[in-house]
Amino acid sequence: MEELQSLADLLDLQEVDSAIDKLLDDRQNLPALQQYKVAHADAVAKGKARQAAEDHSKVVSLDADKLAGELEIAEVKLDRQEQRLFAGGMNAKETENMRQDVASLRISKSNMEDRVLELLDISETAEIALSVAGKALAAAEEEERGFEEMIADAWKSIDAMIARKEVRKAEIVPSVAPDLLELYTDLRNRRGGVVVGALEHSTCGACHLELSAAEHHEAIQENPPRCVHCGAILVP
Repeated sequence: MEELQSLADLLDLQEVDSAIDKLLDDRQNLPALQQYKVAHADAVAKGKARQAAEDHSKVVSLDADKLAGELEIAEVKLDRQEQRLFAGGMNAKETENMRQDVASLRISKSNMEDRVLELLDISETAEIALSVAGKALAAAEEEERGFEEMIADAWKSIDAMIARKEVRKAEIVPSVAPDLLELYTDLRNRRGGVVVGALEHSTCGACHLELSAAEHHEAIQENPPRCVHCGAILVP
């Protein structure tokens, strides 16, 4: 009778371990984990896009600042040459050369002004693109944090259930005969999953295969009873 009770306790232990296994599997395979991976990849991609937009904006801004500085120098030079031209006091050849120099400086200045305006337009567009990329990144990071919180809450709940199951397991283990516990542990280590099953109507509760009359007789002759199909410990 004590042996049968030990087998019954072993079946309880198997049920608890199976419940823990399922909870651990649930923990590792939360739908939110895959959703988090997708959201994280999206946030990383949008982070790179924002960085690229920022880098482009900086380059355009630096180019605009550099050209604006060059334009100021060109304006000063043009103003100086115009003053010399209008001041007179030069011979005809010098005057013509100065006139051509002033004309060239005016063209160069005009081209610079056009390029500065073009860069300012590009810079404005780049700033808008940077703002859009920043908002997209913020939205992606918020979604990522949402999944992180969802996962943390789910893990907290699952871990609490596992802890309760572990307490119940600690209560059952002392009531199982040491030799049975050793066999059970060995089977679990080698095979995992369900290694103990109730024997009901000649059907193994572990593999759910029906034993013939001869197989049933053979199984219950072993100590402890073992399924001839899967080798699980049977509890009559």
